[in-house]
Amino acid sequence: MAGIAVATGLRIALGGPSTAASMPAGVAFALALLALAAGAGWRLGRPSLAAAGIGVAGGLVLVAAWLTARTSAAVDLAPVNTAIAAWTPVVALIAVAEEVMLRGVLFNAMRNWGGDGWALAATTVLFAAMHVPLYGVGALPLDLAVGLLLGGLRIVSGSVLAPAIAHVLADIAGGWLL
Repeated sequence: MAGIAVATGLRIALGGPSTAASMPAGVAFALALLALAAGAGWRLGRPSLAAAGIGVAGGLVLVAAWLTARTSAAVDLAPVNTAIAAWTPVVALIAVAEEVMLRGVLFNAMRNWGGDGWALAATTVLFAAMHVPLYGVGALPLDLAVGLLLGGLRIVSGSVLAPAIAHVLADIAGGWLL
């Protein structure tokens, strides 16, 4: 958990007042999380089609929830430009790194210590807390709900692949859909 706090602090320090929009800060954060995960012994497992399907379904639930919560019924694609095209792989990298560390390494450690319920609670709260510097305290309920769903996907699928896919889909939709 201390490593995650340091990685989050690094992101804040590099991003300054525009932490959420800073690509260098996001990449540094993702690489720090992946280095922590590798240092903790996490290795990429064999992907399963079932976990991928669960991840896609979870991602669609997140996107649908986001679309229905919008004040405007109109949905358009963002215009393709170099900024959004460059940001898309960075967003995907950050989402995967968060899932590898939270729903991979930390989830396994917490599960071994106190079971699925404890792992779900700990990773959900930490997920929400690490997003406060990006989106403010007002987004805490939403981040808790998203963290809970992502943790549930981890439990149901038995794999970090499902929450990683769902997280990537939701984050990319948030950037490309207006």
